Amino acid sequence: MQDNHKIYINNPRESWITDRFRKEWMENNKNTSKFLSKSSIIWLIAPWQWEKISTHHLKSKKVVCTIHHIDETKFDKKEIDNFEKRDFFVDYYHVPSIKTFNQVKNLTSKKIFTIPFWVNQNIFKDIKDKTNLREVYKIDKDAFTVGSFQRDTEGHDLQSPKLSKGPDIFIDNILELRKKEKNLLVLLAGHRRHYVINELNKHNIPFMYFERTSLKIINDLYNCLDLYLVTSRVEGGPAAITECAISKTPIISRDVGLAREFLHANSIANDNLTTNAKPDTSYAYEKTKHISIPNGMEKFNKMFLYEN
Repeated sequence: MQDNHKIYINNPRESWITDRFRKEWMENNKNTSKFLSKSSIIWLIAPWQWEKISTHHLKSKKVVCTIHHIDETKFDKKEIDNFEKRDFFVDYYHVPSIKTFNQVKNLTSKKIFTIPFWVNQNIFKDIKDKTNLREVYKIDKDAFTVGSFQRDTEGHDLQSPKLSKGPDIFIDNILELRKKEKNLLVLLAGHRRHYVINELNKHNIPFMYFERTSLKIINDLYNCLDLYLVTSRVEGGPAAITECAISKTPIISRDVGLAREFLHANSIANDNLTTNAKPDTSYAYEKTKHISIPNGMEKFNKMFLYEN
């Protein structure tokens, strides 16, 4: 990218994955600026915060807007109005998956780039000595471990399930899996896991919970798993798909977000996931390794050069 093109990335500060993507981009690309006044491109990586940027800057600079996903069950008139107001300032869009592309194309006439976010192979990687790793975390070497590292509960009452993430579907699959795996152990990470924890306790299913932990520990936990489940109803990614793939963690998923782009067709199912889908770690790794850093950022830099 030419030196006179500086990118300002809006800063969500929400302890969500967009904060990490912003940090990783700035660490690996010199074409960024912390100051709006010194930038020529605004990247709305957190599009819901677009109104925090002045109209003057939105009108005077190129605006690239990432839409991670659209939850159509919540996409009401208020959301549509907000999309249309923001669309006035947007020059073009970025989406991480074909599924999101198919949603956004019905809402705008602007150009849409479909590029999955990169995966940080310096954090997420295959650890060979998994037996020793289980000892470190006091996980029974014979346990069949299933992972879920996300939030699953609505913030307004910390009891209601966040249905877009499918925590009820996760529990259904765990109950089905328990019929086959007597030494079942669930590993949970992330905050707002109240719904799943309550359900696991109700059904007397053993689990270990790592609430707010480091990415290094998350990678360790991936490497302790026999299976990771993506049971969401709606997703932009999730990042767990590419993180599992690059760390060679067995993963199966519902047909959401990036699943079709990175997982074998046999690893995807919407019904009876643990019965109808089987992980294929080699396939997922081969499909994902090309989006590791820095290669996974190249298409973004090309996108920023696009002129209407």
